[in-house]
Amino acid sequence: MSCGFAISRKQIAAIEPVVRPYIRRTPVIEVEGSDLGLDGTPLVLKLELLQHSGSFKARGAFTNLLTRNVPPVGVVAASGGNHGAAVAFAAMRLGVPAAVFVPTVSAPAKMERIRNYGARLVVTGERYADSLAASERFAAESGALVIHAYDQVETLLGQGTVGLELEQQAPGIDTLLVAVGGGGLIGGIAAWYAGRIKIVGVEPEAAPTLSMALAAGRPVDAPAGGIAADSLAPKRVGEMMFPLAQAYVDHVALTPDEAIVQAQDALWNALRIPAEPGGAAALAALLSRRYQPQPGERVAVLVCGGNGAR
Repeated sequence: MSCGFAISRKQIAAIEPVVRPYIRRTPVIEVEGSDLGLDGTPLVLKLELLQHSGSFKARGAFTNLLTRNVPPVGVVAASGGNHGAAVAFAAMRLGVPAAVFVPTVSAPAKMERIRNYGARLVVTGERYADSLAASERFAAESGALVIHAYDQVETLLGQGTVGLELEQQAPGIDTLLVAVGGGGLIGGIAAWYAGRIKIVGVEPEAAPTLSMALAAGRPVDAPAGGIAADSLAPKRVGEMMFPLAQAYVDHVALTPDEAIVQAQDALWNALRIPAEPGGAAALAALLSRRYQPQPGERVAVLVCGGNGAR
């Protein structure tokens, strides 16, 4: 660790070969902005929705299972859906029992994935925070190992491998737009780049978790609504990622739900990419002009999930 941060670039580089046999190197494509309803220079899209289980979350799930001591009773996770699917998939691959708690707002497609991967699915509460509390009670009673969706060192390290991979694939980018929920993804990526490019967080207006945290100087409770509530609306961002965001995230762009739907449509109509709302949120910041690149700025967009696409 360095400078008091939960994780470092060096640690991410060390964990990458551990998880590499279990994760996909997801593709990067360059597209004309005009194809997606934008003016200006081409965009780089990192298609992390093609990762195992349909989102970047598989990276953190495998990092947890491969580097921590898993008891015979197995693991437990709370999730809006994508983290649960990733934990269920990793547990299936490694022969580990898994229980996954999700709220009623979770997309049916995500619940189906969790079941199909063989995990025990428990649907409880209206929002992620409710499922998290239930999963913690289960862990205390059963002794199962908790795999946190974002506020866990191993989770952050796994998600940081997205940054490592992207830098290898697109070394010339100036700016990266990343959707924010609990902050595990942007925290890991921020630790990897460590200020060497501009990182912009993107949140739905109805779930401004990192925006409110940065304004308050600490993680605080935020509204948890909007079209991407099953992936980008925890009660608050993680304690571990927050110092990384303070240090390395340039700012957060708030995006209306209408722009997220527009971004989903643009990705599908132009490229046949079936992004879920949370996966399309980063592009929505450009479509809504909540982030406006400078002339010549080389911008990359992370399409982070494809479960529950319309």
